[in-house]
Amino acid sequence: MADDQEKTEEPTSKKIEDARKEGNVAKSQDVVGVITLIVGVIVIIFYMKFLFYKVMDFYVYYLSFISHEFSIADLISLVIKSILEVFILLIPLMAAIMLAGVLGNIAQFGFLFTTKAIMPKFSKLNPITGLKNLFSKKKLFEGIKMTLKVAIAFGIGFNLFLGWLDEIPKLELFPLMTQIKWLIDKSIILAFTMIAVFVVFAAIDFVFQKYSYKKSLKMSKQEIKDEMKNSEGNPEIKAKIRQIQMKMASQRMMKEVPKADVVVTNPTHYAVAIRYNKEEDRAPKVIAKGVDHLAQKIKEIARENDVMIVENRPLARQLYAEVEIDDYIPEKLYKAVIEVLVMVYKTKGKL
Repeated sequence: MADDQEKTEEPTSKKIEDARKEGNVAKSQDVVGVITLIVGVIVIIFYMKFLFYKVMDFYVYYLSFISHEFSIADLISLVIKSILEVFILLIPLMAAIMLAGVLGNIAQFGFLFTTKAIMPKFSKLNPITGLKNLFSKKKLFEGIKMTLKVAIAFGIGFNLFLGWLDEIPKLELFPLMTQIKWLIDKSIILAFTMIAVFVVFAAIDFVFQKYSYKKSLKMSKQEIKDEMKNSEGNPEIKAKIRQIQMKMASQRMMKEVPKADVVVTNPTHYAVAIRYNKEEDRAPKVIAKGVDHLAQKIKEIARENDVMIVENRPLARQLYAEVEIDDYIPEKLYKAVIEVLVMVYKTKGKL
C-alpha cells in the first residue's frame, strides 16, 4: 500500500495536459529575462543614434528657455511636451520588450491561453500559509540562487571594468564625441558580456525547471490506476453499455432471420440462420446465430416466417464457432451447406 502511494511514476499525458489547462507549465523566468534583455539591447543599439540626436534636440530646446520668463502656462506646456516626447521615444523600446516577453514564454511551452492561472485564490490570503511559503525550502533555494547569480555577474562585470581603468585618465585629452563613443563601445561590450553570462544562467535554470516540473507532476501507482479508471469509465457502467450494445445487435440480428433460407440447429443449444441470394451474395452467408435462449428465439422467428429449420449437429456447431455474423461460409463448409440448401429448395420447390 505504501508503494502505491509513493509518487515514483512518470506523469501521464493526461496529467500533463490537465496541468497545462490550469496554467501549470514548465517555464524559466531567466529565459524570459534573457530574451527580453537581448531584444532590449539590440533595439537600443539600433535606436541609439536616433535617441542621441533627439536628446540633443531636447538639450537645445531647454537651453532656449534660459533667458525666457516663465509663466505657469509656459511651464505646464513645457512639462506636457517633455512627457509626450519621452513617451514617444520609449514606445518602440517598450513594445519590443513586451513582445520579447511573450515570445520568451511561447518558446518554452507553446501558445497557451488560460484564465485559471490569474483567477484569485482566497486560500492564498491565509497568513499562516503565506508565512510557510515565505520561509519554505523553495524560497530559500531561490534566494541562494539569486544571490549566487548576482555575485557571479557582478564579479565578471567588475573584472571587465577593472581592465578599462587605465584608459579613463587618457579620455580627458580627447574631444567630447570621442569620449562618448568610447563610453558607448564599452557599454556595448559590457552589455553583451552580461548577456552571455545570463544566457548560461538561463540554460541551466531552464533544464532545472523542466526537471522540477516533471518531478512535481510525478504520480503514485494508485493515482495512475484511478486515472485509467476514470478515463475508461466505471467497469459497471462499461458492462451496462456492453449489455445494451449486445441487446441492440441482437435485435438487429433478429430482424434478419425472416430473410434466411434455412436455420441449421443441433437441435437444442445452437441455431445458425443462413441466407443465399445469388444476385447479391457470392456465397451463402450467416445472418444470425445464437446459443440456448437466443437459439430458441431464432427458431421461433423462423417458424413464424416459414423459414425451414434443419437439424445438423456438427454443421451447426462448426458454423457457430467459425463464422461470424454477416460473413460468408468458408470454402471447406461449402459442400455441407449446399447439401442443406439443396434439400430446402427441393422441399419448397425452388430448385
